[in-house]
Amino acid sequence: MATFLYKLGRTAFRRRRLVALLWVALLAIAGVGAATASTPTSSSFSIPGTEAQRAFDLLEERFPGAGADGATARVVFKAPAGEKMTDPAHKAVVEETVAALKSGSDQIVQVTDPYTAHAVSQNGSTAYVSVSYKVNGMELTDATRDALKDAGHDAQGKGLTVEIGGDALQSMPEQGASEAIGIVLAGIVLVITFGSLVAAGLPLLTAVIGVGIGVSSITALANVLDLGTTTSTLASMIGLAVGIDYALFIVSRYRAELADGRDREDAAGRAVGTAGSAVVFAGLTVVIALVGLAVVNIPMLTKMGFAAAGTVVIAVLIALTLIPALLGFAGNKVVGRKQRKGLAKADAKSDKPNGGTRWARFVIRRPLMVLIVGVLGLGAIAVPAASLEMGLPDDGVKPTSTSERRAYDALSEGFGPGFNGPLLVVVDGDKATADRTVSTIKGLDGWAAVTPATPNKAGDAAMITVIPKDRPSSTATEGLVHDIRDATGDDVLVTGATAMNIDFSQKMNDALVPYLALVVGLAFVLLTLVFRSVLVPLKAALGFLLSVVAALGAVVAVFQWGWLGSLFGVEQTGPIMSMMPIFMVGVVFGLAMDYEVFLVTRMREAYVHGERPGEAIVTGFRHSARVVTAAAVIMIAVFSGFIGMDDQMVKMIGFGLAAAVLFDAFVVRMAIVPAVLALLGHKAWWLPKWLDRILPNVDVEGESLATSTGEPDAAEPDLVKV
Repeated sequence: MATFLYKLGRTAFRRRRLVALLWVALLAIAGVGAATASTPTSSSFSIPGTEAQRAFDLLEERFPGAGADGATARVVFKAPAGEKMTDPAHKAVVEETVAALKSGSDQIVQVTDPYTAHAVSQNGSTAYVSVSYKVNGMELTDATRDALKDAGHDAQGKGLTVEIGGDALQSMPEQGASEAIGIVLAGIVLVITFGSLVAAGLPLLTAVIGVGIGVSSITALANVLDLGTTTSTLASMIGLAVGIDYALFIVSRYRAELADGRDREDAAGRAVGTAGSAVVFAGLTVVIALVGLAVVNIPMLTKMGFAAAGTVVIAVLIALTLIPALLGFAGNKVVGRKQRKGLAKADAKSDKPNGGTRWARFVIRRPLMVLIVGVLGLGAIAVPAASLEMGLPDDGVKPTSTSERRAYDALSEGFGPGFNGPLLVVVDGDKATADRTVSTIKGLDGWAAVTPATPNKAGDAAMITVIPKDRPSSTATEGLVHDIRDATGDDVLVTGATAMNIDFSQKMNDALVPYLALVVGLAFVLLTLVFRSVLVPLKAALGFLLSVVAALGAVVAVFQWGWLGSLFGVEQTGPIMSMMPIFMVGVVFGLAMDYEVFLVTRMREAYVHGERPGEAIVTGFRHSARVVTAAAVIMIAVFSGFIGMDDQMVKMIGFGLAAAVLFDAFVVRMAIVPAVLALLGHKAWWLPKWLDRILPNVDVEGESLATSTGEPDAAEPDLVKV
């Protein structure tokens, strides 16, 4: 592999104009595709195999045109202090609003009158109008949303407090500012690392090009592939982080090769042949982790994983081809002024210890102490993870500045917290069966209201609405869902947003172990190929588990317990997003293995060339610690930029990934890994002879380049043989 990548790097350097033109053309094509693509007509969320999903499917079959999975809105009215919503003047305003809503859009299925639907609170202070739509939130037209907003504004100006909640007003998270913050911070780190604006600009430029191609492609295909609103956010988050990191490693190795006296074309080839090999395997671990999300069997999550994996593949290809091409354009400006004056060569060959060297020597002198401190420290941070409560964010966790949150609070205050999470019970049977179901539910605990059964036209199915006493995300509401399912027969199904969230959380829990086995197993095989060792991949996997559990502990402490919540913009605590554990496992595992590959391959390279285990650790840190540290800081900066977003899910993902990279890069890879390797000594690189004979030699260290006496660089890469 190293020889092929060496040829590829030299070819890209030599034919830099053609390579640059091809990537610019790809960016232009993707951009045109995104600009001309029609607005997505669907962004469905389904959970195959769950009772909640079967209930939705039954509703679509037996209640055609009812918009069972369509968007909903609740227009909440609150009377001034001392007045009631039943006062004639206020009642007239509400009835005008109902009429305006009914005539405001042809996408509406039903608008309920609060005075006939018993939607006025007992004290008369609050009333709400329920609006049901034929299509989901992403399919609503701007005119429909404007009609909803205008109806609320008109009523607001007539003496009532009016707030609008529900998913009808959902919008795509704005991510430009978050990305800009991450890019600015990454640029500062790169300038400090390289001491050259040109060298710092290359990783930023190529990462932006890669993300531009990836996100534009997702936008262009969103309508065809039914991609959700968070797909491009995740793809840009991951693509930007790994794109900068992979380019950083190639540029750093290129500068080192120049410092060793090689000409620019040969330096580009060797940078791609050595650091590029590590980039390929690091990218493969990320792709495996993201594609493996398909194991969960939730279409939305599968599509998110594949889309993000696609941006990672683009980042790898750009690092291997566009970076060497741009290095050809950059000339000697890719190195700092001191290096251009010839000092870099002397510094590179000097034995003067740098920060990485000093740290590595400290660790190998006290490996047991470092190991104990690192494990205990992360273990302490991981403690809150034992109290993890999972659910899906609703309007209750949105900022109080939003109308959705104020509507949520008004409903809770006027009607009880359960009104924000009604359960929909679907009966597959006649009226007698439905009436028995209502009686059965009323014999249970935990409900605040149970409506009479509403049959369909054929009389072979019915709907029952159950209002829980407690909030949607509470354990009491979850218990009520299970109680209804246990007390009724197979012909009764419970659904609704609350039940769907419960089933989603359960499915994520059930898939976690199989997913871990698949991802860690495949990555273990991959790392065994890279390091030709059994214990090094095992140590890498165990270290990752420690860092990801610690990151989950930090997420629970901030978003569920509220510790330092104001610092991170968390206005309302609540359950952790159901997909967070498995999502963090997938993404963080791939990213954690990046640092393992980049750091430990230099150690193995030194070890196979005759250095003792302790010396190899120091050598690896001397060459890689600075650039790995910069890469980790960049990735943390990129992820941290998303913490400032209003969307609770994106905020939580950004915080969790930033914390996980912080723990994994600076505690696990920089402290625990060298400590374990120092304690193991020669045993760390042990591989059974029979396994050594079976495993192919992928030559990540580029040994074939050092031992080759021919001129493999003179030829173009043989793409057919690879």
